[in-house]
Amino acid sequence: MAQLEQFTTPVDAVVSRMHALAAQLPAWDGIAVFNRVYLAVTEEVDRHIDAGEFTDARAAITLDVRFAERYLAAVDAVADERRPPACWRPLFQFRRHPGVRPLQFALAGINAHIGHDLALAVVDACRTLGCEPLELEDEFDRVGDLLVALEERIREDLMPGPDLLQIADPLTHLLGSWSLERARDATWSAARALWALRRLPDLAEEFTERLDAAVGFAGRMLLTPLPD
Repeated sequence: MAQLEQFTTPVDAVVSRMHALAAQLPAWDGIAVFNRVYLAVTEEVDRHIDAGEFTDARAAITLDVRFAERYLAAVDAVADERRPPACWRPLFQFRRHPGVRPLQFALAGINAHIGHDLALAVVDACRTLGCEPLELEDEFDRVGDLLVALEERIREDLMPGPDLLQIADPLTHLLGSWSLERARDATWSAARALWALRRLPDLAEEFTERLDAAVGFAGRMLLTPLPD
């Protein structure tokens, strides 16, 4: 692969976009909730890249930027009155629903971004770098480890209160129905499948549409309005 100094797409550009979104949106908006979470993730990954903790910094930056661009493209689609990918539609549809709690918004966004966008971002990065998915596995795993650690912090920060400890609380069941680690494992398999299908565009498109729809269905369940 080429050296880092030849790579010209800065992480700073996507971070700036997310900061701009944070300034524009009310704090209670579901997109704003996810944006805060994802901004923290992106800045954390950037710090680890700057600290030299990735074996291939150029590959890590490429994956990070291609990943963020998928989310920002969904935001732009809605702003332009176009339909975003199916995985993002529930979050945009329910972003102002008073019965949806902040933690649900955060997890629904993470579900869309990890379950769908990350698989496509791996393929995008492979095309940019001229490599195979297996050559990005270390970067993929490192980013995934950071996401899992941040998810734990997110759950703690956005917990609605001690009622969550009650097994009867519906949010308790929703929290237990989705796992970032399982989603990450499924995403890696999806990315490898998409790469293998790259010379079969009809099958690749069908696979992508099915993945998008399935992730969107899971997101809709995560955004089930709950009683106070």
